[in-house]
Amino acid sequence: MKVAVISDTHWGARNDSQAFMNYFRKFYEEVFFPTIQEQGIDTIIHMGDVVDRRKFINWKTVFQMREMFFDVCCDNDINLHLIVGNHDTYFRNTNQVNSLSGLRLSDREQFTVYEEPTEIELDGTTLFMQPWICDENREQSLKAMEETTAQVLFGHLEVKGFEMHAGQYSQSGVDASMFNKFDMAFSGHFHHKSDNGNIYYLGNQYQITWSDYKDTKGFHIFDTKTREVEFILNPFEMFHKIYYDDEKMTLESIQNENYSVYKGCYIKIVIVNKKNPFWFDTLMDKLYAVDVADISVVENFDQDLDIEDDMINEAEDTLTILSKYVNSLSIDNKKELDNLLISLYNESLTLETL
Repeated sequence: MKVAVISDTHWGARNDSQAFMNYFRKFYEEVFFPTIQEQGIDTIIHMGDVVDRRKFINWKTVFQMREMFFDVCCDNDINLHLIVGNHDTYFRNTNQVNSLSGLRLSDREQFTVYEEPTEIELDGTTLFMQPWICDENREQSLKAMEETTAQVLFGHLEVKGFEMHAGQYSQSGVDASMFNKFDMAFSGHFHHKSDNGNIYYLGNQYQITWSDYKDTKGFHIFDTKTREVEFILNPFEMFHKIYYDDEKMTLESIQNENYSVYKGCYIKIVIVNKKNPFWFDTLMDKLYAVDVADISVVENFDQDLDIEDDMINEAEDTLTILSKYVNSLSIDNKKELDNLLISLYNESLTLETL
């Protein structure tokens, strides 16, 4: 039996940005559902963080995520298994108040929500479903994992030492040895795809922040009989960098470039050389004409900032810049400070803009 596996859909991301909702929709309509329909897959496992905000939800987001995903599952008789993730929970110390129950997803006959560690069987294969481990369920989760005979786990885990984003490693969470008894432990939570041989962070299926720039995204198909895992690439990217150097360009090359690929996307223009303002304005006009979602220009920097110029000239994402800055400091608790900044940055992405 083949099962589609997704995670960290984060509906409502970036303050319920419609540009991101359109980007998500493109993935589901042109990649995800066509692929599983072609392969005859009727079961999906979602490994947590269905929605982006922990405290509330935008009703337009609810309408759109139902239309593009949940209703499609029902209309096509797809069984959906939903594991509660940390972004799905209202409180940090319990999973009992969560968006999946609040939206009454389990009321749909084909949907099952896992708030507690649970054993299930799919086509004769026992699977262990592990929701977000918090203070309230920690003892229960450890006991259930110790007692289960399942060899394959699906969960929403925070494990030390794994990459959260490319180049950003987690310094907190549970020890990887906790999952040694499982042949394969699949997890959501960290958006970067990585593994250590038995713990597999499958990553999420699309880009959400600049930390995802050029990071491979897609979803997976798991065969319960052979335990083979097939990766299905999402070819669509939300974030793009354009290196502008009018010493190596011509006005004609700027005018004839195909900018339609940037429609609805986030663009970062990195200025290498800008000697002809008219040429640069032509580039900007071309980008705005195809309706890009956002343009930022990396050009002038505050020389008073105690950050190396080459950091910004590389137009790196915020987390990379922050981590490099922390690493340059002469302090003892770099890891703790780096962890704090990463936590604050991720939390800031879920705040409502006034």
